[in-house]
Amino acid sequence: MSNDTIRQSQVVGVFGPGAMLDLPERSVVVGGLDRWDYRAATTVKPIEERRLSEWLHARLADDPRWNQDHPPQLRTPPIDPNDRRTTPPAIVTPIFPEWFACDTVEGDRSGRRRFVRLSDLQPPARKEHVADDRKRRRASPVRFVCGCAKGHLQDIEWRRILHEGGGSCREQMWLEDSGTSADPRDTRVVCDCGASLTLEELFQPFRLGPCRGERPWIGDMDPTPYDAPKRLQLLTRSATNTYFPQVATVISLPEVEDKLAGLIQAHWSVLSDCASVADVAGARRFNPQVRAALTDYDDAEVFARIQSMTGPADSAPAARNPRIAEFALLASGRALIGENAPDALLHAETLDRAVWDPAGALPQIDRLVAVHRLREVSCLYGFTRFEPAMLASEDLEDIGLAVEGAPLGKHFDWLPTIEQFGEGFFLTFDPNCLTEWLARPALHRRADQIAAGVRQWGRMRRERGLRGDHKELGEKLRPDYIMAHGFAHALMTEVALDCGYPASALKERIYVLPGLPEEPVSVGVLIYTASAGTQGTLGGLVEVTRRFPALVAMALERLRICSGDPVCADHVPANADEDRTLHGAACHACLLVAETSCEARNLFLDRALLVDTIGVAAGGFFS
Repeated sequence: MSNDTIRQSQVVGVFGPGAMLDLPERSVVVGGLDRWDYRAATTVKPIEERRLSEWLHARLADDPRWNQDHPPQLRTPPIDPNDRRTTPPAIVTPIFPEWFACDTVEGDRSGRRRFVRLSDLQPPARKEHVADDRKRRRASPVRFVCGCAKGHLQDIEWRRILHEGGGSCREQMWLEDSGTSADPRDTRVVCDCGASLTLEELFQPFRLGPCRGERPWIGDMDPTPYDAPKRLQLLTRSATNTYFPQVATVISLPEVEDKLAGLIQAHWSVLSDCASVADVAGARRFNPQVRAALTDYDDAEVFARIQSMTGPADSAPAARNPRIAEFALLASGRALIGENAPDALLHAETLDRAVWDPAGALPQIDRLVAVHRLREVSCLYGFTRFEPAMLASEDLEDIGLAVEGAPLGKHFDWLPTIEQFGEGFFLTFDPNCLTEWLARPALHRRADQIAAGVRQWGRMRRERGLRGDHKELGEKLRPDYIMAHGFAHALMTEVALDCGYPASALKERIYVLPGLPEEPVSVGVLIYTASAGTQGTLGGLVEVTRRFPALVAMALERLRICSGDPVCADHVPANADEDRTLHGAACHACLLVAETSCEARNLFLDRALLVDTIGVAAGGFFS
């Protein structure tokens, strides 16, 4: 693999359009979708997931980032065919930032490096700077850039800032390090004219000036004016807050009743536009894959089935929230869910209680489903900087659709998507046990403490000039969600020790469906792993269902005493700072897991809602 090749899952993630990426000799920004070069049809694979595509179109209808009148096509990033005879497809990555600091050579003053622009470097490679003394100095990108809350990104205007608003001075600038650490106070930018400033001064509000709307990943200026409340803010190029991808994820469900419907579904992006039998014939004629798939069916039969799949009766499932549809199927109680076939999208079985809990040790768990095979489809539709965007405020708005963010390109009608296959297990909580637990006075007292932390979170965000409406957090504030979320984390930690999968490979999906008046709520948890190809279907997670009570007992026992106690158990959300106000008794020693495994950034956790701790008693669901 070459040094400038990355995995598809990274492109639909932390290295998507607009992200800064360090290559061996360059720092670049990943280009927008308009700059993706596919070269040939074989270098792209369409992903068929109609539920996700139509849901994205419905939720992004009023979003200026998506101005199409049809659902987005879902495609993989460019795939390298590994053919040395051809030039591989690529994603254009412009050099960014364009300011560099030169290495010192013999004769230079220690800790003092030349500060130059990309245009000052020696062509054509532009990796070295040749000064008046004719010495060659290697150049490396400067660590700091700036951006705004809308996602715009630009170089710091060093000359203008260094000279207090003026940029007419053309003397040589230098980067001076006076300490051994990377502390901004120990780094100073100086000019031969005598002007200087420390990098610490760049953190001052409004110091970097107004945002010009630059979008280097697209290569233009944002036509919509935007004056950020804090104007431009400093960004450390390799820091985690430079890029927060907005990714929508669904678990594929079987939606077809026979072989023909399955073949049509597999080529839906081509066949969905067929408005007549002649269109089907044209699709068959010009698309070899469609022709091979539909060999045993005539055009009229295919067109009739397409019409039935796009009629009103079929549109209802697509309009439903994906999580509701997933929960409804997995919690249906069917002995067999999906199909036991190598190419099935979903294969699961609801286990008899005599198999997984013969002694009746877990009355709090209603059903356990072994998911032998599943397909996870993830689609990147935007990104933010500085902090993740808030989700839309309606209930169960949790496939990751946020209310604001930066666009992936200028003109596009598709979104980058990946599919991964895996396995897992799904469980639901007993509704009667949930009802009894939600009525406990001890739970109400703990819920009031968590609610006080949420109010403090809102106040602190509003003081910083940010949005702080607790309604945007949706169902995550509910005690049943926090309990289920904490239970999922405890299970993932225990399962990683038991089945051999690394902890960072496990993922969670929490289902908390709003119940009807005077009816119990429905709560479920899916623990799964997924990876490209079939590597995620090795059977380790399905196997743990055979010893599920023992697994749960060990997971809960670890939560009763944390190595961080009494500090962890005595954590008061209302007295904490920022995000720590959104969790109770939870720390890295007990409930926190890898960020890639958690759907809520390790927030909304409290082991006191699961078991008795040294700080809170009688409030745990399993107490």
